[in-house]
Amino acid sequence: MRAHRPHQRGFTLVEILVALAIVAVALSAGLQASGALTRAAERQPRQWLAQLCAENELVRLRLLRQLPPVGESSSSCEQAGQTFTIRLRVNPTPNPSFRRVEAAIDNPDPAAGGGRLLQLSTIMGRY
Repeated sequence: MRAHRPHQRGFTLVEILVALAIVAVALSAGLQASGALTRAAERQPRQWLAQLCAENELVRLRLLRQLPPVGESSSSCEQAGQTFTIRLRVNPTPNPSFRRVEAAIDNPDPAAGGGRLLQLSTIMGRY
C-alpha cells in the first residue's frame, strides 16, 4: 500500500523568478523617476536666476524707450555668484512699428548637460 502524501502547497521556482523580475522592473522605473526629479531640482535654481537675468535685460531695453535695432548681441549677467551669457536676437515683424525680441540663456554648467536653459520672447513697439 502506498502512503498517502498531503498535497504540497507553495510557489514554483518559475513563479518566484517572475515575481522577482516584476519587482526589478518596478524598482528600475522608480530609480529613473527619482533621478529625473533630482536633475529637475538641481536645474530649477539656475533657471530661476537665468530668468531674472533675461527679464532684467528685456526691461533694460524697454527703459531705453527706443525701438531696438535688428540683429544679435550678447551681454553677461551675474546672479548669486553665477555668470550667465544673455544672447539677444531682434527680428523685424510685418508691422515696422514692432520688433520681436528673444533673450536666450544657455546652461553655464557643462557638467549639467549644457543646452538651452531659458528663452524668453516679447514684442517691443515704438514709443
